[in-house]
Amino acid sequence: MHLIDYIIFIGYMVVMLMFGFYFMRRNKTVEDYFVGSRNMSHWHIGLSVVATDVGGGFSIGLGGLGFVMGLSGSWLLFTGLVGAWLSGIFLIPVIAKYAKSHNLLSFPQFLEIKYNKRVSFIAGIVSAVGYLGFTSSQLLAGAKLASTVVTDLSITMALIVMGFVAVVYTFSGGIKAVIYTDTIQWIVLLAGLIFVGIPFSYAEFGGLQASKDLLPDHFFSLTNVSWQQLLNWGITIVPIWFIGMTLYQRIYASRDKKTAQKAWFIAGLFEYPIMAFSGVILGLYARLAFIDGYFPMYTDINAFDPEIGVPLLLKTILPVGLTGVILAVYFSAIMSTSDSCLMASSGNFQTDILKINPNNPKAIKISQLLTFGIGIVAVFIALKIPNVLELMLLSYAFMVSGLFIPVLAALFIKRLNSTAAIASMIIGGGTTLTLIVLGTALPYGLDANVFGVSASLLAFIVVSLLAKTKPLKQNI
Repeated sequence: MHLIDYIIFIGYMVVMLMFGFYFMRRNKTVEDYFVGSRNMSHWHIGLSVVATDVGGGFSIGLGGLGFVMGLSGSWLLFTGLVGAWLSGIFLIPVIAKYAKSHNLLSFPQFLEIKYNKRVSFIAGIVSAVGYLGFTSSQLLAGAKLASTVVTDLSITMALIVMGFVAVVYTFSGGIKAVIYTDTIQWIVLLAGLIFVGIPFSYAEFGGLQASKDLLPDHFFSLTNVSWQQLLNWGITIVPIWFIGMTLYQRIYASRDKKTAQKAWFIAGLFEYPIMAFSGVILGLYARLAFIDGYFPMYTDINAFDPEIGVPLLLKTILPVGLTGVILAVYFSAIMSTSDSCLMASSGNFQTDILKINPNNPKAIKISQLLTFGIGIVAVFIALKIPNVLELMLLSYAFMVSGLFIPVLAALFIKRLNSTAAIASMIIGGGTTLTLIVLGTALPYGLDANVFGVSASLLAFIVVSLLAKTKPLKQNI
């Protein structure tokens, strides 16, 4: 990169850090820190939701899917649209009501109302660990991007640098800093991809139709995906909209129910088709660049890491100055997710596991220390798993298989049994983790999460039938 690119990129990071320190001085209570005083607008919430959900992991991962399978990789984020709109219809009305009457700060607190403290505690552990994995995936995305673009920078060193910036910014500012900067970061990301990355790729290689002689037709088709892959994506991603701590925090931060629902509608549209096709189109152009010899240091396409294709493409074809812009674009996406994941995991540890009293005058300091510590652990995890999308989807699977069924039951069933919820979480999450760790070959190429959710549902039904259910205690 040229000196101008470094100046642009470093300047962007400094501005983001300044946002964190600005809001750090204005957070007076735990409610300020975790739910932004509950008065945020639908545009800020909506853009923050999509920035958090898509973020660096999906930005990098989508490029990898476009490189491997072409336009059909866009179906990954169609599941995001489905999840956003379904949760907007069925989840938000219920959660907004409880948030207002009980001043909720975390997702497991809702389960404590519907079940009991034991369920809440276990859910807090599952959510905290899952978001620790999310944080790792985002830091890994940033490190992979930086080490690709910056010559002689190792992934290890990049992880240390990216981790420092992300952790310092996050623990400083709280949810207000996260949401306001997410708005900026999402606009920067989308504008960078649509108005810089794609136009320069088009100018370099021509339209996608003009490139059909270099790639098989299925790269330009929307049917180059199996039903198993669609099911795996759907069962992994759609449920996260019902159990994601980052999303519950934004429901709590919204002014009211309608504000949150508008925000979720906005987020769904930005995920699909806007971000979905932007990401895979750039990935497809990266494959064209590989075939045309733009990456002479790589000769075997089968051994090439598809997730570094888009960063390499942009580094190669963009003029001085714009490389720094596009690096800032991707880093903004990484920041927008990593900060939210750190906040979520910190909130779970403080509110649901350690049970720190929010009125404790040291509560904010405790939150900041927890966030910092979680960020350090996330860096070490990222060093162990080299694939961004794999790490992110594993984190999704861990939470979804344990939490989805108890949450659905809490939304739609009036007579609940806490033992059934606990059994569902342990058996569902345990099934998925066991299948993943053992590397078990599963029928029809289905994901372990499919069997984990199925086991969770079966456990919930069986225990509910065997146990004597008690009338739901309404605390509204």
